[in-house]
Parts: sequence; structure tokens; C-alpha cells
Amino acid sequence: MKLNEFKTILSGLHHPTFALPNGEQVPAHYHLTEVGEITKNFVDCGGTVRHEKVVNFQLWTADDFDHRLEAQAVIGIIEMAESELGLGNLDVEVEYQSDTIGKYGLEFDGQVFQLTSTQTDCLAKEKCGIPTAESISLKVSQSSSACSPESGCC
Repeated sequence: MKLNEFKTILSGLHHPTFALPNGEQVPAHYHLTEVGEITKNFVDCGGTVRHEKVVNFQLWTADDFDHRLEAQAVIGIIEMAESELGLGNLDVEVEYQSDTIGKYGLEFDGQVFQLTSTQTDCLAKEKCGIPTAESISLKVSQSSSACSPESGCC
């Protein structure tokens, strides 16, 4: 989800709620402790230089059980970050505490913001010799047609 889409959805809500991938709700008394831009410059295992930039939200819960963030307050925090940091309409990632700091994607199901699981991946599979789904499918297709009962090889 892009930042502008998040803000548009927020404008129609009173108290935004978040759910973890396992369906558990982030406690309603969460705080939005950070809004920032994360820039990651790196070299993948295939030697390609890459650049990624995201807007990052950090959600945190404390023992102040009566705390509730209203959507307009969240928008205000975001607008301050946009002004101070020059945030663009980037993809949003969310950090939330689990066993360690979890990093999630973000979707909206019409009522609740869903924190979505993120995964590591090899970005240079072709250089590392890792077969792609297409190449595996092609090999299976070729081998199954070559060894079909009608082919005479089985």
C-alpha cells in the first residue's frame, strides 16, 4: 500500500485498527512511535546494486490501556513527517514488536489494516543457479510428455 492510499483510507475512519497475519489484533491502545523513510542501498548476491525506499511506521504498545489514536491524529503525524522529511508516495512498511521487531507489508480489508507477512528472497536467482517456477514447470512438462505411456519410452 502506498502512503497516499493509507491516508485516504484513514480519512474515512475514526480509530484505525491493525491485525497481525495470524488474525490477532494489535491492541487498541497502540502508539505510532515513528514515521520515517528508510533507504536501503545494497548489492545482491549476483552483484547488482539495488536501491529501495519505503515509508516506515512503527507501532508500539505500552500499559496505558486508555490510549486511543484517532485517524486524524495519525494523519497529522504523517503530514508532519512529510513536511519535515520530504516523504514521497512510497510503499508503507510497518514495524511491530513480536519475538523481535517484525517487518510487515500493509493492506486494508475494508475495516481493518492487515499487517502482511514479508519474506526474504534471492534477487539474483538466475546468477545463483536457482531454478525459477517457470523453468521447473517447463522441465516437468517436457519430461512428462517425453515419458507418457503413448511415447513408448516407459
